[in-house]
Amino acid sequence: MTKKSRFLLSIIYDIKLFFSKAILWLTIKFGLLRAIIIVPYNGYGFGNEIFLVGRVLKNNSVAKSTPEDSVWSNIKKMIRRFRTVVIPRVQVKAIFEGQEFTAITNEEGYFEFTICLEKPVQANSEWITIPLVLIDQVVRKQKPVRANAPVYMPAQGVEFGVISDIDDTIIPTGAMRIGEMLKTTFAKNAHSRVPFPGVSSLYSALRTGADGIENNPFFYVSSSPWNLYDFLIELLEIHTIPNGPLMLRDIGLSRTELISGDHEEHKLEQIRKILEVYNSLQFMLIGDSGQEDPEIYLKVVKEFPGRILVVFIRDVHDSRHEFVKEKQAEMNLLGVEMLLIKDTEEAKTFSISKGWILANLT
Repeated sequence: MTKKSRFLLSIIYDIKLFFSKAILWLTIKFGLLRAIIIVPYNGYGFGNEIFLVGRVLKNNSVAKSTPEDSVWSNIKKMIRRFRTVVIPRVQVKAIFEGQEFTAITNEEGYFEFTICLEKPVQANSEWITIPLVLIDQVVRKQKPVRANAPVYMPAQGVEFGVISDIDDTIIPTGAMRIGEMLKTTFAKNAHSRVPFPGVSSLYSALRTGADGIENNPFFYVSSSPWNLYDFLIELLEIHTIPNGPLMLRDIGLSRTELISGDHEEHKLEQIRKILEVYNSLQFMLIGDSGQEDPEIYLKVVKEFPGRILVVFIRDVHDSRHEFVKEKQAEMNLLGVEMLLIKDTEEAKTFSISKGWILANLT
């Protein structure tokens, strides 16, 4: 990007911030901001470290979907997810094991905690809860704003972890065709958007592994916007796909980028962090051929030798075959198999042959 382009983008971003602040001020001034919520996203941790992200917003009250929802109802709910009024520069307090930690929301309302405790967390289950409290008063007569943040702490003795993409890997999205993607995103809901056949069965089997214990951790790294977080959590639950931390991104305008959060860099950064936190665990990587997953996963294999068990790439676009085969050949030279699979059954069969999952659980 040229110096002139960066300068222009910075001006545009400042204009955007001005309007965001003006909208927030007017919303408060005319009493339209009646309820503020803290939206915590699934965090994760290991030992004495915990990572947690969330957002402070005007409560848009997006109800859960039902199988009977109409297309128009789905569109209205999706618009509400994107029509956010963010609360910047306010303090959020996390309380855990007698200690308090504070974070400040950024210009887009996001906050982030990196909690380092003196001792490892002693958890009775894989999921722990961290209470969050909004410290600052934003509106008059503001009631206490609280939330409980779920944090995933994998149990000891797991066999391997799974890092999976979502769009065109778990659910058909048409990410390479913008019109189809928008139609699918806005017109359908968590019930009507059906995963690829066999995904629930495969992921549940990988969650159980070969020892029969449902404790192998799942992480979902996607370039979908954080606005879709509740929708994606609902989709995983409805279609019985293992729950786990979701690492999405903010795709709004930033001071340095027209669309903030480069797709490839976002995924690489999140996968690196997971592998560094769980530095003694091997992982499977699951993605699709529609975008840059093969190239991203190849970089991960190079950076973390010996840490990747296998790479499964769902074949969703014929024009990408040569690209995938090039990455496949490079990965094979590094001792990691990359499989370009037409359907989920191929991944199941391969996993059974390697002894990673039990045949009677698929």
